[in-house]
Amino acid sequence: TVKRDEFKRMLADCEAGKIDIILTKSISRFARNTVDLLETVRHLKDLGVEVRFEKENIRSMDGDGELMLTILASFAQEESRSISDNVKWGTRKRFEKGIPNGRFQIYGYRWEGDHLVIQEDEAKIVRLIYDNFLNGLSAETTEKQLAEMGVKSYKGQHFGNSSIRQILGNITYTGNLLFQKEYVIDPISKKSRINRGELPQYFVENTHEAIIPMNVYQAVQTEKARRRELGALANWSINTSCFTSKIKCPICGKNYRRSGKRQRKNPDEVYYIWICRTKSEKGAKHCAAKSIPEKILKAVCAEVLGTDEFDDAVFSERVEQIVVVGDDTMEFHFYDGTMLTKKWKSTAKTDWWTDERRAAWGELHKHKATNPNRSRFYEFTGFIKCGQCGENFRCQSSSRKDGSHVRTWHCGRTCGNISVRDEILKEMVCDVLGLDAFSEESMDTALEKITVDGDTVYFHLHNGSVVKREYVKPKRKGTKHTEEFKEHMRQIMKTKWKEGKMHGTKKSDNHSGHDQPVHGSAD
Repeated sequence: TVKRDEFKRMLADCEAGKIDIILTKSISRFARNTVDLLETVRHLKDLGVEVRFEKENIRSMDGDGELMLTILASFAQEESRSISDNVKWGTRKRFEKGIPNGRFQIYGYRWEGDHLVIQEDEAKIVRLIYDNFLNGLSAETTEKQLAEMGVKSYKGQHFGNSSIRQILGNITYTGNLLFQKEYVIDPISKKSRINRGELPQYFVENTHEAIIPMNVYQAVQTEKARRRELGALANWSINTSCFTSKIKCPICGKNYRRSGKRQRKNPDEVYYIWICRTKSEKGAKHCAAKSIPEKILKAVCAEVLGTDEFDDAVFSERVEQIVVVGDDTMEFHFYDGTMLTKKWKSTAKTDWWTDERRAAWGELHKHKATNPNRSRFYEFTGFIKCGQCGENFRCQSSSRKDGSHVRTWHCGRTCGNISVRDEILKEMVCDVLGLDAFSEESMDTALEKITVDGDTVYFHLHNGSVVKREYVKPKRKGTKHTEEFKEHMRQIMKTKWKEGKMHGTKKSDNHSGHDQPVHGSAD
């Protein structure tokens, strides 16, 4: 019922109470498959609308109406499939004889009888499209050119870049016909699919006059394949580098893209990284591939290629592809067929944490707890990562009765990870680093980050090593009562128990069930 607009209008009238009875010639005219038929009939039945099928003599409101509909609709559906198979067989026989399946519409030609005849004014545009493409212009550039020329499509509408791409891939312009480019996969839903070898295709030569020579058409197909292989590098209008389309994500298969971040105090300074396209557009939930600072990428490439400094030309000439594996490995695939694996380590935090920024952070840290207009920062702010979802841990502060404050760190998402106490985490840092007392400066110098995953805490050091510790949740501190207080509470409970027992006895006496003497007044 997707494309049956009038059928939808009829159903809308039924829902509006405008129709009481629907008369239809047969089941096959009402619906094309059993499921749609039964769903529609049941919906109409709930609305109080009866459907009468003349050929099968069925009324939907009758007791056995739905059963008969199910049986006959199944037969009608199979009959529809049989008719579809017969039509397909007849179509294939026409293809074998070189006869097209109807008169299709194509820009640059018109049908005269059973033959395609060139429309010269449109043929000039087709030749222009092919020439532009072979001269390096994109479909978007040609689209703008045609718009400036006032050229319209076959139906008199805007000539879009998708139509231009279809013209560039249509072999009909060579004077030949290719049949069965597509095929219907289901006669009920009418869904079609591009024929990629599932069914035979029929190539009929010299059926009409050509607009584009075959060698030009083949040159265009070769150029399309080349541009598809190059990706963004094939489009001169896109700002690319030697790494563009060469760094592949092993998780989602997308290319890495360049991303830059300008510094707030120094706008001329840009920090570049290469990040997976999926991760950049949709976030780490959809792809958790590791991003690579461009500085590290160039240094690793120079080491792999054996050059003192990174050389764009040498890289482009020798390296075919880089695959990022895990968090610390790159696979270099060379044009000569060889492959080399190289470990790398991110220095993004070290590069970012310059002496100037460290000094600025220290100045901010002095006033962070006294300035109400500034967000609260603590020693572990931005330092603790969730081992389950990768989100930063957030701080939550609560007050005790004695006026002291307790800080707890928890994941910013609802992933179910545990929360950790601030004072316990500081003790663990001292244990890992061998400190007598906690020092934020010592922690920043030695540690890169802290990861919490369940009851396990991982301390990532700048030297690349990881220290694991088990997190022990603190026991809740209850009030310690004296023996005198406990004895006092026991006496209170005994008294309440005795009073409750006495009340229960009196209640039982009043409702014992024995007859009580009745005292009446004397006459």
